Amino acid sequence: MFEGSFTALVTPFRDNALDKKAFQDFVRWQIEEGTHGLVPCGTTGESPTLDLAEHTEVVRLCIEAAGGKVPVMAGVGSNDTATAVHLAKEVAALGADGALLVTPYYNKPNQEGLYAHFKTVHDSCDIPIIIYNIPGRCIVDMSVETMGRLAELPRIVGVKDATSDLPRVKQQAAACGPDFEQLSGDDSTALDFAREGGTGAISVTSNVAPGACAKMWNAIRDGDFDTAKAIDDTLRDLHSDLFLDPSPGPAKYCLSLMGRMTPDLRLPLTPPYPETEAKLRAAMQKAGVSFGG
Repeated sequence: MFEGSFTALVTPFRDNALDKKAFQDFVRWQIEEGTHGLVPCGTTGESPTLDLAEHTEVVRLCIEAAGGKVPVMAGVGSNDTATAVHLAKEVAALGADGALLVTPYYNKPNQEGLYAHFKTVHDSCDIPIIIYNIPGRCIVDMSVETMGRLAELPRIVGVKDATSDLPRVKQQAAACGPDFEQLSGDDSTALDFAREGGTGAISVTSNVAPGACAKMWNAIRDGDFDTAKAIDDTLRDLHSDLFLDPSPGPAKYCLSLMGRMTPDLRLPLTPPYPETEAKLRAAMQKAGVSFGG
């Protein structure tokens, strides 16, 4: 179910409020472009600045706009286990196909704490869960051994791996089994991640170039890595330049040029610097992304 190009959706704002129409139009465009799945309320969706009611509303809007055409994997992460349980129950009730659960940030739990956190959320609801391991943001790093223990639970079905540690793909496959789905969380290394056995990506780049990202993963699925590499080469500057300033500021700037939404962010994020904007425009042109919607 969770294979191919999944977009880590940005959340459009207008005057600091959710722009519901822009968001649902954006979701429908993503599907038209061939995106294989949608991830609302992840870090790229500025989830730390959404209150619980907004979080639930964004997931509801995504599911409604998707209309069952592609799977929706809703972010439910928190560094408070009780809040993660609450969100997991909410998105399950809304009909999400899966839940993306990040390792608890700031608290810095040890491996036993990580296991207990994920098991508690797992036991609280009946929804498939994808582990999100991103040491660069969360400080903690889930070990292969801990992931293997969690993979024994029936509804822990995969990982979004943002470690950029490519040898882990095979190590995690050995620890977690062949059916454990491994999704890249790093656009810059996603193609190499696939070569190691990864089954997909949860992508920031696919906010801006969903068609190209989907075609790349279609080629990977077909075993055509030459075509996949050719597509990835056109996206290479976008992969890197979308992170020149804190994400999702650069992605929202690009989408504003495309007429998809305003570039509005919630504090503490601020717009990209002018020099970043210039590089983004060049990267969009290299990727063949059209300006103006």
